[in-house]
Amino acid sequence: MRRPQPIVPSPGQESVWDYPRPPRVEPVPERVTIRLGGVLVADTRDAVRVLETSHPPVYYLPIADFIEGGLSDAPGSSFCEFKGAARYLDVRGGGLTAAGAAWNYPHPSPGFEVLRDRVAVYAGPMDACTVGDEVVVPQPGGFYGGWVTSSVVGPFKGVPGSMGW
Repeated sequence: MRRPQPIVPSPGQESVWDYPRPPRVEPVPERVTIRLGGVLVADTRDAVRVLETSHPPVYYLPIADFIEGGLSDAPGSSFCEFKGAARYLDVRGGGLTAAGAAWNYPHPSPGFEVLRDRVAVYAGPMDACTVGDEVVVPQPGGFYGGWVTSSVVGPFKGVPGSMGW
């Protein structure tokens, strides 16, 4: 399958096609929040984002910045060739449970140690996830956990026909 034609970024934007492979982790200067069931379940100024070719950034928040009871173990696991073995978590807030809507790497691979005590969350099942003052859009396709903001352009992995990218 051939590589798609990247969208040319406007000033102040990034193309996900300029992100590296293997991925890079970098700090996020903006406030990042997650709401579920009408409740602010996570709020931090200490997030990091993972940048990988063709994917919108995946935001990882400190576990300590979730409300008490906001995360609980869920069935399932997966493996990333770069980050290692992931475990899944339920996200809870306002009487709602988003099953398996978060994941983390308890024993990340070398180079990704900063992810150890951090959690990434699928934006789709949440009421809202924000970066700065912007509400994010979930990465297309349901499997990947990237957050799309106005500062990134694609096309993004996860759209129909992107399986071979």
